[in-house]
Amino acid sequence: MTVKKKTPSRARKSPVAEQPAEDRVDVDPGPGGKPWYVVRRSRVHGTGVFAARKIPAGTRVIEYAGERISAAEADRRHPVNPEDPYHTFFFALESGKVIDGGSQGNDARWINHACEPNCEAEETDDGRVFIVSQHPIERGEELNYDYGLVIDERITPTLKKNYQCLCGADSCRGTMLALKRRKKKA
Repeated sequence: MTVKKKTPSRARKSPVAEQPAEDRVDVDPGPGGKPWYVVRRSRVHGTGVFAARKIPAGTRVIEYAGERISAAEADRRHPVNPEDPYHTFFFALESGKVIDGGSQGNDARWINHACEPNCEAEETDDGRVFIVSQHPIERGEELNYDYGLVIDERITPTLKKNYQCLCGADSCRGTMLALKRRKKKA
């Protein structure tokens, strides 16, 4: 079975040209230099990331960090927890590399999935992934983005259930998997 991972099809390319490293602002600084978020227990799933203050639209809240590994190494490492084989901190990049947020990762790995997200993942030209607010986020609101998990096998009802979405949105598709859109008949 090929590894399940957060996919670059859901991480849009950053429209901003990358600046030289010494001039680049990695994450938009919060007021007073404090982080934009806090980590705590989530009603959606396990641990979550929440706005510590109001976050303006377009803010780079946090970088998705972790060890950079090959897709083959990600396949070798999966599942990380055999008792919960459908849980992963892998984030696939356009280059074919994978960020393993479970190894050398940061708080971004705790951001939960939602079908109506308030954030999105943006991959820069140099292969970094930032979680960016799509609209203003109120203090205390849980941060989330659409994982759009991609797997290399037929999507069955059982597989959808294994990757069940718990976001509760009106438009919830019931799974964290990226579903193929059906072609409309003419």
